[in-house]
Amino acid sequence: MRRGCNRDACNGYQSFSHLRPPGGFVAPLFPPCLSLLDRFLLSLPLSVCTPSAGFKKNKMFSVCKLVIGFGVDPALRISVFDELTLGEGFDGVTQVQGFHSESRAFHFQGSSREVKAPVEVSEQMVHKLRGKNEFTVLVTLKQDHLNSGVILSIHHSEHRFLELESSGQRSEVRLHYRTKGQQDHTEVFPYSLADDQWHKVSVAVSASHVILHVDCNRIYERVVEPPYMDIPEDTSFWLGQRNAAHGFFKGVMQDVEILVMPQGYISQCPDLNRSECSNSITLSRAEEKMNGLDGCYCERTCSVKGVVYREDESWTDGCRNCTCTNGTVQCEAISCPPPQCPAGTAPAYVKGACCKECQRDYDITFPLRLYASVTPLPFYPLTLTLFLSLPPAGHDFCSEGNGCMENSDCVNLEAGDCCVCKDGFRPLRDDNAYCEDIDECAEGKHYCRENTMCVNTPGSFMCICHTGYIRIDDYSCTEHDECLSGLHNCDENALCFNMVGGHSCSCKPGYTGNGTVCKAMCDGLCQNGGTCVSPNNCVCQQGFTGKRCETDIDECADGFVECDSKSTCVNLPGWYHCECRDGYHDNGLFSANGESCVDINECKTGRNTCANDTVCFNLEGGYDCRCPHGHNCTGDCIHDNKVKHSGQIWVLDSDRCSVCSCQAGQVMCRRMVCDCDNPNADLFCCPECDPRLSSQCLHQNGLLTYGSGDTWVENCQQCQCLQGQVDCWPLPCPPVDCEFTVVPEGECCPRCVTDPCQADTIRNDITKTCTDEHNISRFSGSSWIKHGTECTLCQCKVSC
Repeated sequence: MRRGCNRDACNGYQSFSHLRPPGGFVAPLFPPCLSLLDRFLLSLPLSVCTPSAGFKKNKMFSVCKLVIGFGVDPALRISVFDELTLGEGFDGVTQVQGFHSESRAFHFQGSSREVKAPVEVSEQMVHKLRGKNEFTVLVTLKQDHLNSGVILSIHHSEHRFLELESSGQRSEVRLHYRTKGQQDHTEVFPYSLADDQWHKVSVAVSASHVILHVDCNRIYERVVEPPYMDIPEDTSFWLGQRNAAHGFFKGVMQDVEILVMPQGYISQCPDLNRSECSNSITLSRAEEKMNGLDGCYCERTCSVKGVVYREDESWTDGCRNCTCTNGTVQCEAISCPPPQCPAGTAPAYVKGACCKECQRDYDITFPLRLYASVTPLPFYPLTLTLFLSLPPAGHDFCSEGNGCMENSDCVNLEAGDCCVCKDGFRPLRDDNAYCEDIDECAEGKHYCRENTMCVNTPGSFMCICHTGYIRIDDYSCTEHDECLSGLHNCDENALCFNMVGGHSCSCKPGYTGNGTVCKAMCDGLCQNGGTCVSPNNCVCQQGFTGKRCETDIDECADGFVECDSKSTCVNLPGWYHCECRDGYHDNGLFSANGESCVDINECKTGRNTCANDTVCFNLEGGYDCRCPHGHNCTGDCIHDNKVKHSGQIWVLDSDRCSVCSCQAGQVMCRRMVCDCDNPNADLFCCPECDPRLSSQCLHQNGLLTYGSGDTWVENCQQCQCLQGQVDCWPLPCPPVDCEFTVVPEGECCPRCVTDPCQADTIRNDITKTCTDEHNISRFSGSSWIKHGTECTLCQCKVSC
């Protein structure tokens, strides 16, 4: 305990439980440590910001503001900069002036950096997140204009358990994670952070709830599939990039943190205007307790025979002096100096003492008993004779009381009793009344043979087999052939080699990996999401073909599709859809062949560009600007509330790659035609004309290169190379108009199925119900634990 610490305040933390006003809260019970005070405060639900009459009205304050004032428990915080010791030995990362001067900021630049946490540091950070489904990612950043990069990434192999990405090319914020259904999921938030301006960003996840805050403003709030956070131990933790080759964030970052709590954005925005906290409550009694915690600290204790001892506290255990040190009991035998006894006395043990004490000769106890005998004599009526004698044979001296302590047994002798140490114990004093355990392992007094490890136990020892060995008897172990018995972890495409104490795995020819996981190798690798199932054999995703799945099947050009006349076939990576032609829009039925496309009445909806001197006439799939009879019309156009003269050509303010023209009152716009032979071609609009090697991109596998403007599909994402940067976004899927859908293995988009039990996703209709095993009605889509079980989850899936 520190000097001046109010111990009553520390030990009285349980008294928070009495602070339960009507409709209020019960404070959770935490150990008496100052660092955990914030856990108490931050665990308060927002509902406690309602006034309550259960407290004395002597001091009013806002719980929400109180949370901010105390900060966050370090056990719930992952400060990424501090964990990585950023600034020490990371190329491409330099410390710069940040948004504020209270913490360090770093500039991330270039594409040859590797900001990856060491294995032990990664495990420390991931350990705090493992198994949690409530957390908040915080960052203050200034991202370069149009940069697409990863802020942080926690992934294992190809599975991203938590990754936050900002795409300047598509003006999106993306949250990548694994769902509880073991599926990779990307939640896309349309928002641009890559504008070379400072932004505070917060992504808070609470089970199936996610909230995006930017600059302390709530931008999006959605219900999503809950994350799966059972993160493997050998998971990688990257900052400012996805891996060594992709997703390079370019710009400045500051205050990159992960808080294992659902509303961590409060710590980033202390002045956040939350209507929930507009009221105040009185917490004066709690405040007094919390103020008393200032100066307390955590300590480890020791428990011995039901008694708890504090740090550095000492006690006597038999004839040993013991001390509690860092939660561990350490004992030493009491040292007895040789007694210097005066004449007429002699050293002897006294009951309850560990060392001999000087006793007068006649005070020393002998194992003799006083016995009496009555003898009649002829001259006297009665004679009483007193004498010392040995007791009768078989007398139980031990039952009359003895000084043998724990680990010592009392033994009856012919003329008394004595103490004998139990097997595995040695005497602490020469009368064997006090005994201590013999550590046979440390002293070499054991019989453990090779391939074993000696473990000391009270009064004895145990021989534990080394890993990879099996027991022969209590003292011996022999090698176990895991390969022969099949008890190994080698991949089915690997060879198992038995070794002393274990085994090793090596992938077969044509496969690559560490032996426990082996993947087939395909020359040039499988593209567009294809899977290499055996050496040089790719299985393509639907919509792709070729030896390496390099060719997208153009369903429109190959005649596989016949769209309605009001729609046109549009080929997309891996699939197609019938898109309504200009002048038409879908009526909401979204038919696959475009039959749901209907004409847009541009004249009624105001979606025409006719000038005031002309009259709009609606046509099928368009409109016409007609000049009234007898009028001389200019043919001008109205575009963005501005007059454009007939024949005028201009570039859109919102899209510098689109060119528009006014023709007889109608505005016609198209994408700029790219002429790569023109040395003055706009490389922003025509990335395919960029010949520089620095504008090429490396495929995720690190073996293929793409030119600027090239696109491909990888892991159900459409990727594009733009001036040396790879940007990937979820692959667009055609709409499906059915109740039950499933994503087949190896595909990316859902398909309709008729069996609800095979479905991944169900369009739930709460007007339909199921009846469970207890005749209770359950709404469609609801889930429950089967009665009497803990591991059986039931769900209501109702078919038509």
